[in-house]
Amino acid sequence: MKEIAIIGSTASGKTALSLQIASITNSIILSLDSLCVYKDIEIASAKPTVQERGDIVHFGIDEVFPNINFDVIKFIELYKKAKEYALKNDKNLIIVGGTGFYLKALIEGLSQGVESKIELDIPQNEAYELLYNIDKEYMQRIEKNDRYRIEKAYAIYKQTGLSPSSYFEQNPKIPVAKNLKIFEILWEKDELKNRISQRTKIMIDSGLIDEVIFLERKYTREPNCMASIGIVETLEYLDGKLTKRELEEKISANTIKLAKRQNTFNKSQFPEKTSNIIENLNSDILKYFLL
Repeated sequence: MKEIAIIGSTASGKTALSLQIASITNSIILSLDSLCVYKDIEIASAKPTVQERGDIVHFGIDEVFPNINFDVIKFIELYKKAKEYALKNDKNLIIVGGTGFYLKALIEGLSQGVESKIELDIPQNEAYELLYNIDKEYMQRIEKNDRYRIEKAYAIYKQTGLSPSSYFEQNPKIPVAKNLKIFEILWEKDELKNRISQRTKIMIDSGLIDEVIFLERKYTREPNCMASIGIVETLEYLDGKLTKRELEEKISANTIKLAKRQNTFNKSQFPEKTSNIIENLNSDILKYFLL
């Protein structure tokens, strides 16, 4: 069995490429997307439709309802489930998506012996300052508004009495996916902006507003996924804060910012990867499967 990861910024064509490669290489697919895991979020997540998936087995799509928490630990459990299925059924495994944090955790592993996070019993800013005073080097790498990582660091401190740096030194991470070959899709900046603009227009024309109305009625605005790009801007539109034209422009602008962050993350966190334009990357991947 061979396993690869196809990464790239949002709207780079990862899904279509993965489906094409999977059909040729007898592969199953694990979605590396923090929004595709949710049922009922179809348009905002840009997940492949049932028709597009065809008979290719997918993991990581429609796994939980939006009001159920999903995190990196659950993703790693999904990966193990997908790999077990691939091994039993003599399939290859393609991991595809833009949530680089999940992929990084899969490759590096997670430290064991502590809850993934706990609810803060003090204001977030106070928790950040407390942790900063204890472990400046570690907390300098965390933004003050990054609630997930602050809760993670706070959980380590509260449950072990150790600073995050000391804890990770004493509890080294164990890689989950060893020797995973990574392929990255590259686009020129202006071309990617055009793709994002076109996709945003298609999403709105396909019923994004009605989907968000449905999601809000069924799940309220409380779930974390309701703050995702595409959903949060549409809620602003429904509140009368944006015109439909402004809605489209704001989703596009925020998606472009996301793409920039994804590219920066992929460049810094995955130095050992094959990067190419999508047409050539197709050949690069197929050559790897033939090795």
